[in-house]
Amino acid sequence: MAVDAQVLQDSSHKTIGKIESSGIVKDEHNFQIGKFESNGVIKNARNFTIGKIEKNGVVKDEHNFQIGKIEANGTVKDEHNFTLGKIEDNGTVKNSKNFTIGTAKGVDKRYAAVFFFFKLFD
Repeated sequence: MAVDAQVLQDSSHKTIGKIESSGIVKDEHNFQIGKFESNGVIKNARNFTIGKIEKNGVVKDEHNFQIGKIEANGTVKDEHNFTLGKIEDNGTVKNSKNFTIGTAKGVDKRYAAVFFFFKLFD
């Protein structure tokens, strides 16, 4: 049985990305732009490591520098502990001013945070 891709949408409900059950990340045109691996490593479309999500929610860049953290409650912070936004339990993605910037219903909060706030796939 096939598993549907998890969809990321902007505030206008336009699809901006998808995460397949295999961890492959695709853009709005269905082109592969990266992959989330089961060990936390994040790769780009050319299979180069561009970051990592550690078990404690810390997000690191390709040079192993901490660029942020995703807390258990969905709050996303940068490397200086400044709140960037939050991924709510219902999948709503809000910025630091509490404005809805997108949705990630059913998407792992860590993956949604990497996509919306850390922009590692740009």
